[in-house]
Amino acid sequence: MTTATLNRIKGFAWIGWLPGSLRNAGALLFVVVALWTLWTVTAAPVTILVDGAAVDASTHRSTVRQLLLDLGLELHEADRVQPALDQPLRPGDVIRIERAWPVQIIVDGRSMQAASWGETPSQVMADVGVIVDAYDRVLVGGESLALDAALPSRQVVVSQPAFAPVWPWARTQVVPLQLRVIRAVPLVVDDGTMPFVIRTTAPTVGEALRGAEITIYLGDRVVPSLGSAMTAGLRVTIQRSLPVVIELADRTVKTRTRGETVADALADMRVGVSGLDRVEPPLDSALFEDVKIAVTRVVEDVEVEEEIAPFDTVYVADANLPIDTQQLIHDGAEGITRTRYRVRYEDQQEAARTLEDTWIAQEPAERIIAYGQKIEPHVFTAEDGTSFTYWRRIRMSASSYSASTAGVSPDESYYGRTYTGDAMRFGVVAVDPRIIPLRSQVYVPDYGVGDALDTGSAILARRIDLGYDDSNLVLWNRWVDVYLLWPPPPAAEITWVIPNWPRPPQ
Repeated sequence: MTTATLNRIKGFAWIGWLPGSLRNAGALLFVVVALWTLWTVTAAPVTILVDGAAVDASTHRSTVRQLLLDLGLELHEADRVQPALDQPLRPGDVIRIERAWPVQIIVDGRSMQAASWGETPSQVMADVGVIVDAYDRVLVGGESLALDAALPSRQVVVSQPAFAPVWPWARTQVVPLQLRVIRAVPLVVDDGTMPFVIRTTAPTVGEALRGAEITIYLGDRVVPSLGSAMTAGLRVTIQRSLPVVIELADRTVKTRTRGETVADALADMRVGVSGLDRVEPPLDSALFEDVKIAVTRVVEDVEVEEEIAPFDTVYVADANLPIDTQQLIHDGAEGITRTRYRVRYEDQQEAARTLEDTWIAQEPAERIIAYGQKIEPHVFTAEDGTSFTYWRRIRMSASSYSASTAGVSPDESYYGRTYTGDAMRFGVVAVDPRIIPLRSQVYVPDYGVGDALDTGSAILARRIDLGYDDSNLVLWNRWVDVYLLWPPPPAAEITWVIPNWPRPPQ
């Protein structure tokens, strides 16, 4: 017994001073603790490394096999263990365990469970004793994989313990790898020369021929059909076709046909020929390899061209029509001259054009619009009850300005002066003199009476600029009705038809 164990026993010497019942319980506890201590001290410490996960343990077992049985670690014969299972255990030993990949092999109608260290399908098959050749196909996880291709990475599922703690290797499980072997079957191919045999795993005739790199052209005939299911010993007959080139207007088609004449080739391609169409070589010509068949579409059509002569618009004054109103007197009519041609098209391109006749279908006629020149006084009552008599109302785009915002330097002699020489002030408005005569008066709602004493380079047609003093400038940018106050100017100074610019909003 070691010195440490004796010291632990001496530590329980006080038990003899306890009463009888307590002494018996204490003695039992002492025995248990002593045995546990003895067990712990005499156990050999080892490290178990399973698939890279390390666990420290203590054991009284003499071999690796016995220790693994205690731990409940089941091994497959393909698993790797170092040291060997029957090797004696020594304190401090590291037991390395690498578990092989569990696999399921489905072959020849049966399922096999095994484990393997193979890195490719062929290596796994060799481990489990399944013979496959180069024509057989192996499906790994449902996907086709070459025999010498690398297998996918392992998939590990980690589960959490439901109740008591478990060893780390019991919580991890490698998902078994499924390999399905599809055996190749023989197929006899007769393509008009010497029949030969291929082996294939394809499900249909077409896939089998493609896998064997046997080219099937559009015009070839395959019996049984390409979509037929594969069976062992099946015989496939291929009737070869001739390559031909069909040149159409919009495309060139390279195809194959089993026909004997040009007409047969066009019929196979569903190319119809009618009317004035031309075919080279002729339809009854015999086919030969790589023959070029040119189809020219010929169509004749009658086209009528029209030459349009625009009509003029004439405005006439009407003294009985109110100003700023218009009335259509006569609709204009365009002059129409027509020319007829007979046109021949080849492949949708014009090849010939023949003039047949020309005639005047309609003489041009002027459009006549009357504009009003009748001026009558009208009365407008403002919100404050003031009445104004006006002779014209114009919808205009209103802005505002003052002496300091007019774009004139204070150093200029005409700073603060209008076009007419008057001083700039509230009540002065800038207008287009062709629309509103200078020195006439207007009324603008929300502004008041304005004297037309100024102009501006941008103040044209339906534009008006409302003047202010610098101290009371109010910014305007909206459409308003502008009333031209009575009396009207002389008729020679009136623009009867106002340009529609800027265009008022609807």
